[in-house]
Amino acid sequence: MFVYEIAIAHRDELIREAAEYRQVRLAKARGARRGFSLKKAPEGSVSGNRGRFTPAA
Repeated sequence: MFVYEIAIAHRDELIREAAEYRQVRLAKARGARRGFSLKKAPEGSVSGNRGRFTPAA
């Protein structure tokens, strides 16, 4: 019975992952049709964050 429960849990997990994948693809398709990207905020400059991680060369 334990193996059956594991198989059911794995199947449910795969179904959830497939649903999430479909939602992401649908959102991307809708965004492409509207003519804008899903990423709304532009990325900041790298030089502003460089000091926190490594010294500049």
